[in-house]
Amino acid sequence: MLGFKTIVLRCLLALSISLATLAAREVNAAETAAPSAAIHFTFDRPLDASMAPFFLAAKDGRFGAERLNVSFNTAAGSPETIARVAKGDSELALVDMNELIRFRDKDDAAPVKAVFVLFNRAPYAIVARRSRGVHLLPDLDGKTVGAADGDLSMRLWPALAQQNGINTAHVKFHKMSAAVREPILSAGQVDAVAGFSYLSAVNLRDRGVPGSDLVVLRYADYGCEAYGFAVIANPAFAAAKPDAVKGFVRALIAGINATVKEPARAGDEAASRIDDGDRDLELERLRTVLVDNILTDEVRRNGLGGIDPARLERSIDQVAQDFKFRKRPAAGDIFDDRFLPPVQGRLIN
Repeated sequence: MLGFKTIVLRCLLALSISLATLAAREVNAAETAAPSAAIHFTFDRPLDASMAPFFLAAKDGRFGAERLNVSFNTAAGSPETIARVAKGDSELALVDMNELIRFRDKDDAAPVKAVFVLFNRAPYAIVARRSRGVHLLPDLDGKTVGAADGDLSMRLWPALAQQNGINTAHVKFHKMSAAVREPILSAGQVDAVAGFSYLSAVNLRDRGVPGSDLVVLRYADYGCEAYGFAVIANPAFAAAKPDAVKGFVRALIAGINATVKEPARAGDEAASRIDDGDRDLELERLRTVLVDNILTDEVRRNGLGGIDPARLERSIDQVAQDFKFRKRPAAGDIFDDRFLPPVQGRLIN
């Protein structure tokens, strides 16, 4: 009798294990069959190493793990990129947050918002040569600064000059194409150039200008409160597929953490996606971005991706010094924090 009971119990145990295995297979099959969300992601400028976290997230399968099928493309500037997202041609994109602020002032502007801030500090800077007598921002008085057409840094120059007591009439800006900006400074035809710190300064050193002769006057060091590049979302897509946006943000955070841990690998991945990409140059660019723009004290305290609403309000006021708002947007019109994970999931590991 005891032997019979033992056999019955063994049979029941085997049956329960079989049923559990079958159920697990059915769940896995259902998950595998679940369709991936397609995301067309647009960068607002040519590829460079500052985009490495996105590429590393893709390389490491982070987007796939979130059931996302992400493809990358580029556009000619933030205004064009924001327009793509507003129309739904791209679900997500990386743009200059200050251009988004200006876009939202339009009467017919779609309610596009940022959902993740990559650059906690804007990269705007004046890069000058010490040998031309420039060491600090006030030294630009009486100097000539090269500026590319449409350079985003120039949009916040009036606020920066006012904050630092600089008479804008005493600084001459020489308009030029972005392609000749660094060559003209290296040739000594201007005293400084306006642009992004991680582009112009690194490019100039690559051209042979001694690092000791260069001074990078970062707007953020002189009172500019602006945030930099941020991920924006198409409103309809975000409303229909909020989990996809949240998954993208989680994958990007993982990509940033991987970039911080392995900058050389991240730099290699970025360089491999750039035509004739120089690995050493892009690695130097990436290290500059991490220190100056991404891993700020604010980020180390509060985590990646978010904003300080009071700071964003002040930055909107700074934008207003060179842009006449018809209806000034509020911080809540620009940034939506609903897609961010809790702070613990955004801290730098």
